[in-house]
Amino acid sequence: MTLFPEMCEAVMGESIIGRARKKGVLQVFCHQFRDFAGNKHNRVDDTIFGGGMGMLLMAEPIAACLDDLYEQLGKRPHTVYMSPQGKTLTQARVKELASMENLVILCGHYEGVDERVLEEYVDEEISLGDFVLTGGEIPALALADSVSRLVPGVLSAEECFEEESHYNGLLEYPQYTRPAVWRGKEVPEVLLSGHHANIRRWRHQQSLLRTAQKRPELLEKADLTEEDRMFLEEMKKSEDL
Repeated sequence: MTLFPEMCEAVMGESIIGRARKKGVLQVFCHQFRDFAGNKHNRVDDTIFGGGMGMLLMAEPIAACLDDLYEQLGKRPHTVYMSPQGKTLTQARVKELASMENLVILCGHYEGVDERVLEEYVDEEISLGDFVLTGGEIPALALADSVSRLVPGVLSAEECFEEESHYNGLLEYPQYTRPAVWRGKEVPEVLLSGHHANIRRWRHQQSLLRTAQKRPELLEKADLTEEDRMFLEEMKKSEDL
């Protein structure tokens, strides 16, 4: 739900998500809540009670758009408002949202949205981080993309995302492609060996190492085996950590 549906369609109509929509694997609809303004100028914002800079999105156009959407669906779907006040988005929450049949994402603009419509309709607020943008479209597109790619059939196989950063609590291992030697830098020999068990072990260890180097706080929540812990201790002793 946005004041800029063309902007959202331009992103969600391309690449992997766009192909999934064409195949019918995924449905994405961009709703213009200005269409529900109910006045001849299609105005959806007004000044803020109590004073203050900027304009605020009015409750009624958003509520009317949501009411119409709920009627079309015959149910009330989970509704998210993109806001810097929300909980920071994580891969774990993305997986939970991807399991839902329907998801509505509301994009704010100007100084935000009248609090009453948030209280009445919004189930949760989500943030991409502790910063502010001019509107909610970019965060909403990030959420829509991250959720959509976990829908069965959008990617070619589950392996496409199961080994990615954050999916299993660790950062992804380094990856390489041809040529095997580039500007004097060689691809790790194990990746050229064809020994799949050794490759899997190397990749897992590299995930552990990369997580410890770049995001050590993630290891506190990761489900580590005794072998994992021993490997990390060895890396500390060797000063690779």
